[in-house]
Amino acid sequence: MSAAAAAPQPPRQIKLDPQSELRVEVLPDAPLRVRLISGTAEIFGTELPPEGWVPVPPRSKIAIFTWHGATVELDGVCESEYTSDETPMVIYVNTHAILDARRGAARAATAQGGDLQASQGPRVIVVGPSDSGKSTLCKMLLSWAAKQGWKPTYVDLDIGQGSITIPGCISATPIEKPIDIVDGIPLEMPLAYFYGHPNPSISPDVYKALMKELAQTLETQFSGNAESRAAGMIINTMGWVEGLGYELLLNAIETFKADVVLVLGQEKLWKILKDAVRSKTNINVIKLHKSEGVVPRNSKYRQKARSSRIKEYFYGIANDLAPHSNIVNFSDVSVYKIGSGHQAPRSALPIGAEPVADPTRLVAVNISTDMVHTVLAVSYAKEPDEIISRLSPSYSSSGT
Repeated sequence: MSAAAAAPQPPRQIKLDPQSELRVEVLPDAPLRVRLISGTAEIFGTELPPEGWVPVPPRSKIAIFTWHGATVELDGVCESEYTSDETPMVIYVNTHAILDARRGAARAATAQGGDLQASQGPRVIVVGPSDSGKSTLCKMLLSWAAKQGWKPTYVDLDIGQGSITIPGCISATPIEKPIDIVDGIPLEMPLAYFYGHPNPSISPDVYKALMKELAQTLETQFSGNAESRAAGMIINTMGWVEGLGYELLLNAIETFKADVVLVLGQEKLWKILKDAVRSKTNINVIKLHKSEGVVPRNSKYRQKARSSRIKEYFYGIANDLAPHSNIVNFSDVSVYKIGSGHQAPRSALPIGAEPVADPTRLVAVNISTDMVHTVLAVSYAKEPDEIISRLSPSYSSSGT
């Protein structure tokens, strides 16, 4: 349904009972705004301000939850809207309380001169199949922690959607205040490593190498910042949980030294992960129910969401940014592709060894019209072998 086909909807007030939520799906091209009339309510852990109107971004699927009861008003066209009292919010906030206690223990250990392990706050990785509510749970846990005065680090490994920066990147950023309902994750100080594809199956070794680079950078930051170390991290993952996807999940748990694994929406995944880390007594694998309000998204919707995220990256959510072009001579830049290098000849290998391509080898790419409207990454590396650790996203919109 498009805005043109949607029937106008007058402003309407909705009364919510305690521990219930209003679930709203926003159209791609029809404006919607919400305001709190009475009581208290929140969207994914961030409280609605009293009285003032809050615009809801296009394509959003939000849940306005209230602990003690509230009346809210909607103004605009919705694709769907309904209330529900069947939510896992009590379980989620109890999970937050446990993590908050661990952060307090880590801070106390730091004050008492404890070792690095004792002074490390929870490293939480949220896993589950596609459309199980992983990103939403991450936002809630981050916002609740920020509300308590912590500054947890958010790590996004979901290259398909990209909640911190442009899709195709793995990234991390500190969260210093509850996540803004309109603007989303803050972009003041993100660490971003450019992978360049929406799916890790294209080059899983590069994906793992970038995860390792990001994890090492965060370790360095934590070693010099006791508060960030105690606040810990919340790690979002992709929805691919079988075969290679499952192997990459295990690799992420090990690479980021996650000690809390929250499994959403799939008992089978919870069981096999629990068995996989059975020998590691410091890792807790916890099964959580997904919200019934989570809406499945097909491949066409995901593609449109990626395109929308790319546009937001350059133009801003409210189209308030003004990207500009720089003209650079082809002779002044070098373009490389990571991986897909030529295999070493058999004559150069030990007897009996098979030639294997280096998955992170740099291969020079000829600049051509094939690169028009593609996203590239600008590296500030001084030598080519440093490129993989120094990538940030940029954009090529023309062949000149």
